[in-house]
Parts: sequence; C-alpha cells; structure tokens
Amino acid sequence: MLECKDTGVGPSRREAWFGWCMYDWANSAFATVILAAVLPVYFVSLVPANGVSLPVIGGPLTATALWSYAVAGSMMLVALVAPGLGAQADRSRCRRRWLVILSIAGACLTSSLALAGPGRYLLAAGLFVIANVCFAAANIFYNAFLPALAQGPDIDRLSARGFALGYIGGGLMLLLSFLLIQHPTWIGLSTPSQATRLTFFLTGLWWLGFSVPTFLYLREDMIPHPAVQPVATSRMQTLWQIWKDLRSYPDMLRFLLAYLFYNDGIQTIIAVAAIFAKDELGLGTSSILGCYLMIQFVAMPGSLLFGRMARQWGSKRAVLLSLVLFLAVTVYAYGMQHGWQFWIMGLAVALILGGSQAISRSLYASLIPEGKNAEFYSFYAVSGKFAAILGPLSFGVLAQLTGSNRLAILGLGLFFLTGIGLLLTVNVQRGQQAAQELKP
Repeated sequence: MLECKDTGVGPSRREAWFGWCMYDWANSAFATVILAAVLPVYFVSLVPANGVSLPVIGGPLTATALWSYAVAGSMMLVALVAPGLGAQADRSRCRRRWLVILSIAGACLTSSLALAGPGRYLLAAGLFVIANVCFAAANIFYNAFLPALAQGPDIDRLSARGFALGYIGGGLMLLLSFLLIQHPTWIGLSTPSQATRLTFFLTGLWWLGFSVPTFLYLREDMIPHPAVQPVATSRMQTLWQIWKDLRSYPDMLRFLLAYLFYNDGIQTIIAVAAIFAKDELGLGTSSILGCYLMIQFVAMPGSLLFGRMARQWGSKRAVLLSLVLFLAVTVYAYGMQHGWQFWIMGLAVALILGGSQAISRSLYASLIPEGKNAEFYSFYAVSGKFAAILGPLSFGVLAQLTGSNRLAILGLGLFFLTGIGLLLTVNVQRGQQAAQELKP
C-alpha cells in the first residue's frame, strides 16, 4: 500500500509542540469569527424579518432556526465521512496530507464568504456548511498527533496549552474584526456590512497563514505504525471493523457516548449564543462582539487552570466539574432579561469552556492504543459531530415550534445531565490499561 512518508531530519520536540499548538492558534479564528460571533450575527441581517420557507423543512423559519439547521447539516456530513476517512488515513499513513488539504480548502471557502452580500443567505449558508465540514474533518487529523507528541501528564498539559494558544489567536482575529466593523472608514469602506465581509476574507487568510508551522513541523512518522493493518474492501466493512475495534475498549466507548451528550450542549451554546443575545436580549453587534472578545481572553487562563486541576484531581473529575457548571449556565440563561447578564454568562462560559474541551481531548487520547490515532479520533469527531447535529437541530425545532429561544436553551440541560451520568461510569485507569494491553 502506498504510504505518505517523510524524509530528512525530523523536528525537535519543542518544534513539534510549537507546530501542533499553532494549528489551534490558526483555526480558532474560524471558530470565533465564523462559527460563534460574527457570521451568526451577520446571517441574521441576511434573512428576511418574516422568515423564509425551504423545501422539505418548510417554514416560516427564523434566522435562529435556519442557522441551527445549517450547523446541524454540516455536522451530519462530517459524521458520515469521518470514520472511513480516519481509517483510510491510518492505513495509508497520510494524516498530515489530509490535514493540509482540508485546511487549505476550509480556509479558501471561509474567505469566499466575503461574496455573501445582502439577501444572499443561501450562499452564506452553503459556503458555511462546506467550510465547517473541512474545519471539523481537519481536526480529526490534527488531534491524531496529540498522543504521539505527549504521554502521561504531558498530554493534559499539551492539550491545554493548545487550547490556550487557540483562544489568544482566535481572540486577536476577533479583535481585528471588531475594530474593522466598528470603524470601516479606517480602511476606506463605507458600511459595517462591507467590513464584516472583509473579516471573513481575512479569517481564511489567518487560518491558512498560521497553519504553515503546523505543516512544517508535524510529520507522519511521529505516529507509530501498527505491525498489522486491517484491510477493508468496502466502506461498510471499514465501519464495521472500526466498530469491532471500539468494542474491545468499553471504557473508551462509554466516554464517547458521554462526550456525545455533553458536547451537544457545549457546541450548541457556542453556535446559538450570539443569535440568542440579539433576538432575546436586543444586544447590538458591538456588545456581542465585545462579550466574545472577553470570552476569548478569559478562556485562555481558564484552559490552563483546568489543565492544572486535571493533573491534581484527575482528568475525569476536572471534566465533571466543568459539566456541572455548564448545567448551571443553561438555567441562568433561561432567566436572563438584561444585557449585563449575558456578560456574566459569558464570563462563566469563558472560565470552563476551554478546560472542558482540552481535558476531554487529552483524556480520550490516553485511552487510544498506538497505531489507531486517526481511526479512533474519527469516532471522537463523529461523537462530537452527532452532538453538533442533535443540539442545534433540537434547538431549532424547539425554537420553531414554541417560538421561544429560552425554552430551547433550557432543554440543553438534559444533554449535560445525561453526559454527567455516562461519564461517571467510565473507569479511566482501566481504560488506559486496556489501551496498553490490547495494542494492535
């Protein structure tokens, strides 16, 4: 089988860690500007005030519901292609190549969002869906390098460091977007809408440009190659083989189920918070972007704090604490009436968001046997993306049926409760021992 081999002298450990962390810095611009803060608010301005009707889905659909369906649709595509893609990358040893291809494609599509002018909400939704697929799929191969670059306590430290750097990078791109939107005349533009579209173009450049150290310092031969590789003659056989492999690691499987539910709540909060603030609280673009800026820079020390707690208390306890706090956030969000309360909620989310994601990633990495990195991270992505389907879809349906975004966001608490219950059944030490004993 043809393999994507690396030649020449490899990078040092410090260079490899730097290159890996820089990808968080690079692609976090997409997460903040496109997925969380700027595009959702701009998308509201593109959708008619009385809603729209679409084939199959029907209508009238509000901007909130339509955006939720776009997020869910993109994640459905990732869930369908991720397992086969991850397994193929492990067998052919082309994880780095897929990371490069998907990153370049995602960055170009992100920049193309600048073409979505007034009234072109379908173009904006279509470009976003494909760009989000590239963003999520690229993370499969990016995350696959984590257990190869660090082991033991260093996994939590490296994962938290990557998230921390990502929050700084994403925050700086969001700050630049904020300044351009508030002062479009500084660069010769006449309206905030034009400046917003320029930020989409710049976000794509940011993602691509700062990914260069990752492309240079991450090498395929960093990841151990299994002595025996399963051969599947069809996509269904590939999926079945991965599923059989997963059943050999029951604690990892339980963690994936827990992650599916609690990440559902986390990703939905990220995806709909900006629209919720605009529709329910009447906050303007400046206030929303300002709050997201605060979240980015507070989340950085929060991520490092949870990394320290994971080392002292254990990864599982640190994640459980973050989930209890997220559950409290959903109850608080249901009763919000004033703009300043959105800022308080943002502060709470900032302190726990990065930590919950970073420690979840490193906890899962500790449960993966050597040689199965991209394959099992593809299922990690599927678990997360099915969550990103169920959450926004549930939110959109509740918002459409009840006309209340508050009831929809309160319903997210059920996903956190289910995730907490499943995570309590995971025996981390037993799962790590199984990963060592059942190496392929």
